Amino acid sequence: MCLTSLAAFARRPVVLLTSIERARVLFSRIAVGALALASVVSLAACAVNERDRVILPGSLVGTLDGSGSSAQSAAQEAWIAMVQNANGGLTVNYEPSGSGAGREAFLSGGVDYAGSDSPLSPSELEGAFGGCVDGTTGIDLPLYISPLAIIFNVEGVDRLRLDAATTARIFRGDITRWNHPSIAALNENTRLPDATITAVHRSDASGTTKNFTDYLAQAASDEWGVDAADNWPFGGESAQGNSGVVNAVTNGINTIGYADASRAGGLGIASLLVGDEFVDYTPEAAARVVELSPLEDGRAANDLAIAIDRTIDEPGTYPLVLVSYVIACEQYRDPDTAELVRGFLEFVASPEGQAVSAEFAGSAPLSPGLAERVTAAIGSIR
Repeated sequence: MCLTSLAAFARRPVVLLTSIERARVLFSRIAVGALALASVVSLAACAVNERDRVILPGSLVGTLDGSGSSAQSAAQEAWIAMVQNANGGLTVNYEPSGSGAGREAFLSGGVDYAGSDSPLSPSELEGAFGGCVDGTTGIDLPLYISPLAIIFNVEGVDRLRLDAATTARIFRGDITRWNHPSIAALNENTRLPDATITAVHRSDASGTTKNFTDYLAQAASDEWGVDAADNWPFGGESAQGNSGVVNAVTNGINTIGYADASRAGGLGIASLLVGDEFVDYTPEAAARVVELSPLEDGRAANDLAIAIDRTIDEPGTYPLVLVSYVIACEQYRDPDTAELVRGFLEFVASPEGQAVSAEFAGSAPLSPGLAERVTAAIGSIR
């Protein structure tokens, strides 16, 4: 096996528009390195005949610009670092501006690809795509699977159990005290404070919000009462992005919110009632739900939008899952851009790419069947 040193991997800076601190954390972790990650870097940067061109040093030359999902930001950092290390002439920029902003930028032709925590809507698919050949559209490629977490910071409470109905009533504002009977019934051995609940939601249009509200709309339709949406449908305290929600919950008192599980840090994370058991979030439980869910009807063959079944009661599944997509053109106006996007995404979908996002972002690797479909769809990009 060809061995690439972690020091060499860290020498090439990542061109990112995320926080400097996150980049420093990424490279400090690489510097101290684990042998498992070293082997992944070796496979990614050193060519082996059976792998695709993205890991051939120097085969990709140019600049790619992407923006969108903040939930993907840690994974994007890791993917970009490894692809740039293997391709010294390639620069990839990613702005974690939020899913809604990323889709808007892609539709206008302002970026080459978008990260989005929800697929393109039917109305978006019927519109124009600035960077795509006229008459073609964008395609949704599920490349980042992660549990969402209901995070909490409640005085004296280390463990919290919730079902969908109670969660819906909390975030609608119908349940306003932590010792409400509905919460107490789910947490019989926990002393809940007689304190006001502060529920925090995203202020920006967000695929994370759409996935969270989709869970509530499917699993607690009577209590939630509205459809899933990128924009929060009710009042309450709000914050910008995943990091804003996490900060608000962390710095508040008796707070609760929702965020990508990889961003939860030291906050408490609620267990969810699935069937007759409470399930803690894990990447494996999230991946299992995706595996058991169908594709959305009415999509083009290579548009892989997944209709997550949030009402599933299969043991060991976690229905509050985020499937985050990379949106690319079926056919780019610029063939060189198509080549770069295809090469970059081939690595992202590869076992090595999925392994590094699992390492640095806590995501769940694609199942073999889904990985095969995604790889075929990426190969169709022109």
